[in-house]
Amino acid sequence: MTATADAEAAANELMPLAEYLGSVLRRLRALPPLDLDLTQAHGNVLANDVLAPHPYPAFDQAAIDGYAARWEDLSGAGRVGSHPSFGRFEGGRPVRLNVVGDLGAASWRPVRLNPGTCFSVAAGAPLPIGSDVVVPVHWTDQGMAAVEIQHAPKRGSGVRRAGDEVAAGQVLAPAGAYVTPAMVATFAASGIGHVVVRPSPRVVVVATGDELVDVGRPSQPGQVVDANSHALTAAAVEAGALAYRIGICDDDPEGLRGLLEDQTLRADLIITTGGTGTGPGDMLRRVLSRRDPGRGAVEFTDVALSPGATLGFGTVGGEEVPVVCLPGEPGSALIGFEVLARPVIQLLAGAEPVFRTSVKAHLLETISSPGGLREFRPAHVAERRGGGHTVQPLAGGPYTLSGLAEANGLLVLGERVTTAAAGSTVDVLLFDRRR
Repeated sequence: MTATADAEAAANELMPLAEYLGSVLRRLRALPPLDLDLTQAHGNVLANDVLAPHPYPAFDQAAIDGYAARWEDLSGAGRVGSHPSFGRFEGGRPVRLNVVGDLGAASWRPVRLNPGTCFSVAAGAPLPIGSDVVVPVHWTDQGMAAVEIQHAPKRGSGVRRAGDEVAAGQVLAPAGAYVTPAMVATFAASGIGHVVVRPSPRVVVVATGDELVDVGRPSQPGQVVDANSHALTAAAVEAGALAYRIGICDDDPEGLRGLLEDQTLRADLIITTGGTGTGPGDMLRRVLSRRDPGRGAVEFTDVALSPGATLGFGTVGGEEVPVVCLPGEPGSALIGFEVLARPVIQLLAGAEPVFRTSVKAHLLETISSPGGLREFRPAHVAERRGGGHTVQPLAGGPYTLSGLAEANGLLVLGERVTTAAAGSTVDVLLFDRRR
């Protein structure tokens, strides 16, 4: 049997990634909803449809600064013109109207417009009863007691009627939508001060290993700089979580178990990195896979995934807080976050879909892939002129970390793919990062 055949045979004993993710995600539920004020709700996922309790605008109002008038009084103004806002009126002479008052956005007393008169109005001011047009200031001589109007706008121009933009009872945003700044403005304008949302998951990140040292120094023999806890905390924030970096925990069984159980009081999800293997120093796996009553347990699974084949999932502590265990190699840890931890965060937050957006793209370079494993390789995706996408593979394998630093997507190669030829169509997950 060849080395390739041996590798594929070994990969066949691993759990397919799709099967593993399904088994994990089916065990989770979105966090219970909370009623939050609008500012706090920004960035969260709506738990219910949001309906407009009132119309917007709430009353007829001027859309521009100008003069509120009756359209019938302007029928002799201006001439036939090509401007799209000009009315088609004959005569070519200005119309003179008496200005009987000024209305600002703070005006509240109802007033009525009589024939041959107008009101000077500011944008947002309530319209006088009987008016159906607002003439822009620059189409007039800007008179104060009386005004000459050179051009007649179309009937209804410069006017916003009550409910024009949002009708009472209209769905402003559906359940599952992220609350954006524009949504916050729409909710507030429609009379909504609070909305029911799924809270952002509180995520605690812990790196484990006696060999780890904090950032600010290079690695030396017997020491490895903890890049993972910093990177995974940033990744959790990018995924919409409230993330807290605990830092480094030594391979002390009781200390490790105690630290994780302490964090269950502040966490909706715990992410660990390191110690998922079966080597002599992989204490985390031995501690968390032990089934102690009332303390939870984690199952470690060899998954058909490249890079980073071993992932852990289970619960910790009496509160049974979910825990995701990722490999210690930085590139593998970040890929593990993308395929497992990020979907878990999205599900807890009530977001749909839980996976990143994917596109089909034309491969620019022939690449090989390990048989029997679903490979996620850093890539740069570009839109083609005329439509579609191209994808340039970046460094993978042992160089995945440096490849991810340049990537704006992940090229996905299935378990049966050993070679992907240039020009072939492949799947790519898109990062939602600004480039």
